[in-house]
Amino acid sequence: MLDETDSRLLALLSDDARLSLKELSAAVGLSSPSTAERLRKLEERGVIDGFTVAVNPAVLGYALQAIVRIRPLPGQLHIVERLIQAMPQCVECDKVTGDDCFIARLCLRSMEELDALLDRIAERAQTNTSLIKATPVKRRLPPLA
Repeated sequence: MLDETDSRLLALLSDDARLSLKELSAAVGLSSPSTAERLRKLEERGVIDGFTVAVNPAVLGYALQAIVRIRPLPGQLHIVERLIQAMPQCVECDKVTGDDCFIARLCLRSMEELDALLDRIAERAQTNTSLIKATPVKRRLPPLA
């Protein structure tokens, strides 16, 4: 389990992973070595899985984002999974229970690009696509307490 200090460190890093050790230490009221040790232990335990950067796809020319539910045809599950993994426009994909096996999030420059990607898997899976209008809840940490 996490104590209050660990939870606070995770929340701070979630908001800004570029905070310096000095800034993190000041925010949680610990020395820099103590804070560094806590972070090391969180990484060792697998609580912190990595550090990343968030980018704005629209600024990079990706005007559209879509959620695609994918239902592989019988016997095609592993092939479809590899096709999804090979799509650089797929920024996230979950393998799920229910009628659909995969839910993928795509960043796209145009509708034509979406059509071309869907055509690649059309012989092996059924798809249902929804264009994303807005993201009222950005990816965030689950409750830590």
